[in-house]
Order: sequence, then C-alpha cells, then structure tokens
Amino acid sequence: MLRLYADSACSIKPEELENYDVKIIPLKILFGEKEYLDNEISFQDFYDNLTNKKIFPKTSLPALAEFEREINDYTKAGDDVIIVTLSSKISGTYNAIRLTFEDNNKVRVIDSLGAVGMMRFIIEKINELKDNDLDFIVNEVNKIIPKLRTMAVPDTLTYLQRGGRLSKAEWLIGSILQIKPIIGFVDGKVKVVGKTRGTKKAMRMIVDYVSEKADLSYGIIAAYTHNKENVDELISMLPDDIKSSVKLYDNLAPSIAAHWGPGAFGFIFVEK
Repeated sequence: MLRLYADSACSIKPEELENYDVKIIPLKILFGEKEYLDNEISFQDFYDNLTNKKIFPKTSLPALAEFEREINDYTKAGDDVIIVTLSSKISGTYNAIRLTFEDNNKVRVIDSLGAVGMMRFIIEKINELKDNDLDFIVNEVNKIIPKLRTMAVPDTLTYLQRGGRLSKAEWLIGSILQIKPIIGFVDGKVKVVGKTRGTKKAMRMIVDYVSEKADLSYGIIAAYTHNKENVDELISMLPDDIKSSVKLYDNLAPSIAAHWGPGAFGFIFVEK
C-alpha cells in the first residue's frame, strides 16, 4: 500500500484530506514569542496578528520525530511512502526529510520546486499512479514538475523580501519603481516572471498567458490570500470556454500567506 504525505505548504485543508488521500506534516509559524503549527492557527487569528497587530511572522521546519516513527512503522509493515515537500530552494524541509529517511528504501521524498497548488497537482498525479511501483511514480511525477506554473500578484513584495523569498533587487522593482510584478517559481526559486504597470494590466497578462499556455485537462487553481475579490475578477476575465477549468479556490495556508502577505492572488496551472 502507498502512503502519501506532504508538508503543509501544499495548502490542503483538513476538510480536503480525504479527497487527496494524504497526511499533512505541518510547518511551524512564529509570531514573536508564540509558536503555532500551520494546522492549528485559524485564519482569523493569523490575519489578526499579521494585519492588526503588525507582527511579522516567521516559518520554520516541521517537527519530524512523530512522523518519522509513524512512517517507519508503515514501511516495516511493508508499505511504501512518498513525501512531497515545499521547494528546497526556499526551505530546508526537503533536505531535512530526505536525510531522515535516506536509509529507508521504501521512502521517496519529492522536491516540488514550488508550493501550494503546484504541490496539489503533484499529489493528484501520485494518486493517479498509486498502483505502480515507487520509482515509476517518481519518474512520472518528475516529468510534470517542470511544467508546473504559478503566476501571482502580491499586494506588496515586503513580506516576500523580509522572509528571504525574494531578492532585494526584485523587491525594488515593485516597491520603488511602482511596477506591478507577477511572481512565480523559476527553478524552485521565487522570481519576477512578468511586470507591468497596474493591477488590471497584470491580470490581463496572466489571463492571456494562461489562455494560450495552460493544459486545461489538469484544471486551473485560483489562489488568494485573505480576500478573493481580485481573484474573482481575474477569473471573470478568462474566456468563457476556459472559466470552467477553474476547479478550486485556495485561500492559501498561513505558512505560505506569511510570506505572500494579504491581498495576493493568481493562478496555478500545468503548462502544455
């Protein structure tokens, strides 16, 4: 039997776990002296700390001891295990988990080179292939990872820059030059993948790219933080024959929203 795990940067909520047949390893979120697990802080409390109390959050690696015991018990019983993680280029989670299980030949750790919806697409692919052997599954997943795309517009780049997810030079593009950047993952790192002036033009750039490049057989994930007004407008701009491909609204998990800040929005998809 295949057991599937992912760290909480996948943004899969408790009520979605059954559909994805996955167990979540929660990242840690720190607000000053207070530490929370990603799955135990409510959105209300998270955004209250972030926007009202103006406390800048930090995130850190999950506690692995409990999951290590659980996963080792599964593999001793003959089960296989795959663990999907946040990009190794912006977090130490992948390497920490890989090293933990490097001597267990029944465990594979997959570096998503992304986050949130990109991880969801990987998890969906694994579930499609779960009746195959581990190496076949991993090889097939590694074919889709280079095609995963995020195109998102943060309300401000400050959270990404302060959290070390974006370089100061790229932060300057949006913060000082007043250019609206479109952010995505390039080789696992958060990068500016497009830029224009104004939110509406950024929306149009995303819609045009997705309309031409997205493999609609996988669907489109509409992602946002806290307020979905902008992502609703983004969806409304899609051609009518593509709107139905939006299969999910994802209010991003606190571990990711901590770095994107409130008011971010965009699409996550698989490129043709």
